[in-house]
Amino acid sequence: MHVKENSHAKASELMGGYAPLAMIVVDPFNDQLLAANQAACQLLCIDEPLPSAAPFSHRLSASLPLWVSFTEEVLAQSVAWSDDLVMLDMLRQPYRVEVYAQRIEDSSQLLLTLIDRNKAEQRRAKAELSRQHRQGEVGWQRVEQVFERIEKQNQLILGAAGEGIYGLDAEGKTTFANPAAERILGWSNDDMVGHDAHLMFHHTHADGSHFPVQQCPIHASFSDGQVHHVDNEVFWHKNGEAIPVEYTSTPIFEMGRLVGAVVIFRDIRERKRAEQQLRDALAEVESLKSRLELENEYLQEEIKAELNHRDIVGNSPAVGKLIKQIEMVAPTSANVLISGESGTGKELIARAIHAGSTRSDRPLIRVNCAAIPRDLFESEFFGHVKGAFTGAVQDRPGRFELAHGGTLFLDEVGEIPLELQSKLLRVLQDQQFERVGDNRTREVDVRVIAATNRELREMIDESHFREDLYFRLNVFPIDSVPLRKRIEDVPLLARHFLHRACLKFNKPGVRIPPAQLEILQRYPWPGNIRELENVIERQVIVTQDRRLVFDDLLLGEPPRSLRRGDSTGEDVVVHHSDQPEQATLLTEYALSQRQRESAIAALVQAEGKVSGVGGAAELLGIKPTTLASRLNKWGIDSREFRKRKTQLSSS
Repeated sequence: MHVKENSHAKASELMGGYAPLAMIVVDPFNDQLLAANQAACQLLCIDEPLPSAAPFSHRLSASLPLWVSFTEEVLAQSVAWSDDLVMLDMLRQPYRVEVYAQRIEDSSQLLLTLIDRNKAEQRRAKAELSRQHRQGEVGWQRVEQVFERIEKQNQLILGAAGEGIYGLDAEGKTTFANPAAERILGWSNDDMVGHDAHLMFHHTHADGSHFPVQQCPIHASFSDGQVHHVDNEVFWHKNGEAIPVEYTSTPIFEMGRLVGAVVIFRDIRERKRAEQQLRDALAEVESLKSRLELENEYLQEEIKAELNHRDIVGNSPAVGKLIKQIEMVAPTSANVLISGESGTGKELIARAIHAGSTRSDRPLIRVNCAAIPRDLFESEFFGHVKGAFTGAVQDRPGRFELAHGGTLFLDEVGEIPLELQSKLLRVLQDQQFERVGDNRTREVDVRVIAATNRELREMIDESHFREDLYFRLNVFPIDSVPLRKRIEDVPLLARHFLHRACLKFNKPGVRIPPAQLEILQRYPWPGNIRELENVIERQVIVTQDRRLVFDDLLLGEPPRSLRRGDSTGEDVVVHHSDQPEQATLLTEYALSQRQRESAIAALVQAEGKVSGVGGAAELLGIKPTTLASRLNKWGIDSREFRKRKTQLSSS
């Protein structure tokens, strides 16, 4: 023990306790720091008693291989010099040192003189300035102030910069980070310095996939010495959030050798949000443009088709009741179900309700449910996105989107296939839907008015119509009265249609004599208002003396001027000499009349029952759907025959 203390004393004596240069004694074989003078203690931040128990190699950062090579050189040649070694201070911050080494005589211990290279370079630069300004322009005190000011300005610039800035050494470890980098990334300067920046906050792509360091443009600067600019990557915040950034990685050279890089990056979250908002806005504009084009196209079709009258014509009690119902329900948002025979003006009622509502400034979109193919129902109602199916070459809004803010009129709602009614029910309940092929839920504000000439209650009993959909539609029911029940309105309607037909066919001055009006009032009008309008228009076309004649109307025959045959107006009769009896060929009109009469007779016998055992369809030997189609065409309501049975039984 006494011998060891003498050895330490000898080492301290060799170093000189108060020498201005840092001097230490190291035992390389035992990896131990044996002694250090006062300057070395300050440089290495040594405050524990020596010899140190901690291995000396722990102070060498990543330059341990260089240290091993250097010690071998000293032991072999007794003296050596190096400026490649990097040491760590008490805060584990790296700094470069210049080392002069000498082997202590008769031992394997090394005497090292350490010089901080950064301070040495500053001293040399200061000395150079002193030589340049030795003439008295600036004194050495002024030179020191200049350096302090430059360093302070650099710190102020880094602190004031809005972009994140950090430095890397050639191994990818962070050497510094400015306050903006700390703020953006959530890591402090102490967290980042000395650690691999790529592993810390650049390890993964935005989609979550691994980002190999070999593919990193920042690290590419270390190999190719080029500036790399990237504008669509992410850095990862300390809390795990992906931060969209753009950055520039610039290599740093020292005396021709690549020693690191400086990365300047910018948080572009706001820019990304603005770009996305712009894309969304453009998509919305495009959608609105498409919607307006389709609305315009639809409205133009409606104008050209002239499907409805401008006003409800009539002064009968039935019309008075109808107008009161319209006035009550129009200002509300309630769904309306209009029931009645074909040709009674159900669409006219729907348009009157829409015109009296707060939605009148938006369109009323009509959908003929009976005319939509089964496989196109969903696309027609809810729209589709490009590529949803063959032929979907672009996005297209459906009728619900076109009616947003307005009214959707579902004509012939009873014709909607049962399996598709649930989709319609969902929109009515939630006012939400998805286009075909799209997963985005869209919201609409639509009032629905439905119309049907079928008995939906019977369809519910036969499981052909959903009861919940019926109740959703039938919030406010309206019956469209057939013309035969408001026969007193026929003269008003006839004059109304006559005026329109005269304008339409440019035949002014045509009139209906009073006797002919009486004929019109005696006819039952199975086709209702539509049939009356057609009869008036047909007579306006064929009249020669500007007087309309309806003498043949009560005979169930077409006007003489439209019959097939000779000038006498008789039906064509063809005789076949090769037949044992003469066969009469009926005209299409006469055949239709025979079918109509037969159907009425079957309904009377079946007491209004259309399908099933003992129904009219079975009596006629045809399908129920065929009979229903014919009854719809003729404007015959099977319910009337059930009412007759009830009246007869009660009487």
